[in-house]
Amino acid sequence: MAKQMSIFTFTGKLGNLIGYQRNGKYFLRSVPQSVRQTAATRRASRRFGLASRKAALIRHACYPELDIRCDGAHINRLNKVLIAAGDDHTAIAGFHFNQYAGLDRFFTVIPRLFRNEVLHIPAQSIIRHKGITGLEVKVIAIRIDFMSGQVTGRRAVTLMIDPETTFEGRDIALDVPGDGTLVIILQVRALDKNGIAGNRQHMAADIITVTALQMHGCFNKRTHPERLTLQQLLIPDIRHIADKGLVQLE
Repeated sequence: MAKQMSIFTFTGKLGNLIGYQRNGKYFLRSVPQSVRQTAATRRASRRFGLASRKAALIRHACYPELDIRCDGAHINRLNKVLIAAGDDHTAIAGFHFNQYAGLDRFFTVIPRLFRNEVLHIPAQSIIRHKGITGLEVKVIAIRIDFMSGQVTGRRAVTLMIDPETTFEGRDIALDVPGDGTLVIILQVRALDKNGIAGNRQHMAADIITVTALQMHGCFNKRTHPERLTLQQLLIPDIRHIADKGLVQLE
């Protein structure tokens, strides 16, 4: 590979060259003369394409709500997680949009989601850092329908935490509308005397939980084979009695 040194960099194909970005730097490689694919490489290519599309959907669903700078490798890292996960979307739980800091830099107990879609941030002592006077905590909840490739609902809630005092805990009702998989991100930005701290080690955004597909209004009433069999046995007898005038059917 060759590094792009020009003022004007590019990504994509240009003639017989391909430009691409890695860790914030731009490189070049030549277009291969021919590509031979085996059945295994074709399957791998399909898995990569599917994972890349899912990753792009997740990223572009989250970007409008994120207030931190994602690290330069987050695209490839998310693709890698989804390739290994297959159809298990819950595997992205724990993903860091900023690999240089996670929630464990601020919280001793990570929040959890209750079944009624209430996010519980437990009471705890916040980890203190020199020069940090406060924390801006933002809960981002996004519902994604991976089948249609659409974001069906979103909600964001922001609160402030004073690291000098014991945090008493907080329950946040999310109530995100729509159908699909619920992805919850917790973002933390530290504040110093000048406002939002610019150090990348003082900001985090992690996917803390991913719930399974939710479909509203799709509950099927189960029938009991024993009851159906009993009804089938009784109905002919009741009609036989009705024919004799002993009972009246409605």
